[in-house]
Amino acid sequence: MSGKADPRAAGEGTTSRTRLDRGRGALGPALELVHTGRAPTRAVLTAELGVTRATAGAVAAELEALGLIRVDARPGAAGGSQGRPSHRLSVAEDGPVALAAQIHADGFRAALVGLGGRIVATAPGCEVVDADPAKVLGSVVEAGAELLRETGRRCVGAGLAVPSAVAEPEGLALNPLHLAWPAGAPVREIFARQVRAAGIQGPAFTGNDVNLAALAEHRHGAGRGARDLLCVATGHRGVGGALVLDGRLHTGSSGLALEVGHLAVNPEGRPCHCGSRGCLDVETDPLAFLTAAGREPGPEVSLLQQSYDLIREHYADPAVRTATETLIDRLGLGLAGLVNILNPDRIILGGLHRALLDADPGRLRAVVAGRSLWGQSGGVPILPCGLDHNSLVGAAELAWQPVLDDPLGVPA
Repeated sequence: MSGKADPRAAGEGTTSRTRLDRGRGALGPALELVHTGRAPTRAVLTAELGVTRATAGAVAAELEALGLIRVDARPGAAGGSQGRPSHRLSVAEDGPVALAAQIHADGFRAALVGLGGRIVATAPGCEVVDADPAKVLGSVVEAGAELLRETGRRCVGAGLAVPSAVAEPEGLALNPLHLAWPAGAPVREIFARQVRAAGIQGPAFTGNDVNLAALAEHRHGAGRGARDLLCVATGHRGVGGALVLDGRLHTGSSGLALEVGHLAVNPEGRPCHCGSRGCLDVETDPLAFLTAAGREPGPEVSLLQQSYDLIREHYADPAVRTATETLIDRLGLGLAGLVNILNPDRIILGGLHRALLDADPGRLRAVVAGRSLWGQSGGVPILPCGLDHNSLVGAAELAWQPVLDDPLGVPA
């Protein structure tokens, strides 16, 4: 056999490198298309990127070499498609992960989340959140670090969801009302410090839990495909809102936009923490529901879980049904005002609000349509959130974003 290199092989290698060089700028967009499920095949990827089939193939091969996606060597045609079958694309099931953490009034949870919004592993935490943010954040990061040790996964970074408005650019939790934390706690700095101390690679991010839920739902859940997505949700206490515009969270000039919990929906209602009365925050959260149903909250499980159980198991009880209808009417009034101001093309509801929608979808949609100008003219779809742990998935999205922007920067 001759020891000389095959000039055809060398030429093919040069051509492949040239195609990849041309497609470097497409690596990020290509990864995001696979990540969000919008490019299930190489043919769809080619069309979405607007590149040649050869360039799309080189881009997909590079993302596979980075351990981020898988290219199925057995091509298959999508249902109803014509022409030559195309290679299937999917996220790498054994690829890197982001550490996601969520703090709420009744505890915390840590998780590892891969591309595609897939939760790889979770670790529930304490039932009582310490008044010192550093202690609870240290605990949640250690829980995440243990998951990383157990799974041996590469980590691209960490994201934290908190039940508070988060002021930018400092990352301060301005109003953790249902935690005992001090107002203005520097949660991003504390979280980043704990992440570094645990030896976890990658940057650390922090955001409001409902903002992150909306981001996750827009990319992987009930909000996928919406242009202007409004999300309103109850957590364990209080009400939050978020708006996604053209795929980006609208957070305002300093991260404080969409504090929808302080829309007044009952002028003679309960005093609110903000100094007003009858806000969504105190009129449509789990405590408001239990009170309206004449139930004394118990210590055994969270207020949110107690509310779920009451609707599911005792909806035939007149007091429970009346409480449900009362909260639906108040929620509908608030949503109608938001529709008039924001003109979204889809609304998704989470937490207790999701349960209220499921209990009587016709009533809620009728209230919104009857109270909003744009609702009367055509109707805005109102859907339940589709992800079980959307704030966790959204926290992971923060950590994944640098990789989506530049896949070549993924940790080795």
